[in-house]
Amino acid sequence: MKKIEAIIRPQKITDTIKELKTIGITGFTVSQVVGRGKQRDTKGVYRGKNYHVTLHPKIKLEIVLSDHMVDRTINTIIATAQTGEDGDGKIYVYPILEAYNIRTGEPDITIDDLSAKGGE
Repeated sequence: MKKIEAIIRPQKITDTIKELKTIGITGFTVSQVVGRGKQRDTKGVYRGKNYHVTLHPKIKLEIVLSDHMVDRTINTIIATAQTGEDGDGKIYVYPILEAYNIRTGEPDITIDDLSAKGGE
């Protein structure tokens, strides 16, 4: 099993989730986060005062899935979330050693729908 963390632009989350569902990814966690990378600071005005925005709003999408779904999932996220501009985000992949179903207390060896049905 692997965990994918994708940091993407907020305006891309709806399309990204829609496309993930088309490849069978239905379980994920979405969090609103702020951060910075190569994306430039922006200027804003609040109550007549100028300020610099150094942290940009992003969405963190977390998905735990079977190894055979990793490449397809990464490619789907990139194809959907990419704009070609600085600030598009990053994707990180981590190994998952174990997963458990809280309701049953049992190890969860069928982490995604496709592996429960025998794979692709």
